[in-house]
Amino acid sequence: MNITGHTVEKLEDPFGLLSGDRYEFFLEIEVDEEDELYSDKGVGVRVLFIVDEQGPRISNYHLFESGSEKVLDFELEEEEELLVFNYCKENL
Repeated sequence: MNITGHTVEKLEDPFGLLSGDRYEFFLEIEVDEEDELYSDKGVGVRVLFIVDEQGPRISNYHLFESGSEKVLDFELEEEEELLVFNYCKENL
């Protein structure tokens, strides 16, 4: 899996109830054709990334098919999740 691009948006907490900052990343990923995640339309990862007094972390993520935005019922492997975490942390 390779991350080929992204968009990011800082999410606002209008009531000030949540500590820290929250960001929504949409990652474009490249997946090998033999991988079960592969789709000819492309695959992306939506990541909710939090930075607060506990440090940066992934709160939630899901994989989706590009174009249709259909959520894919897959989880990232541990090394892929670490790749996503490091990418988000470096691209704030």
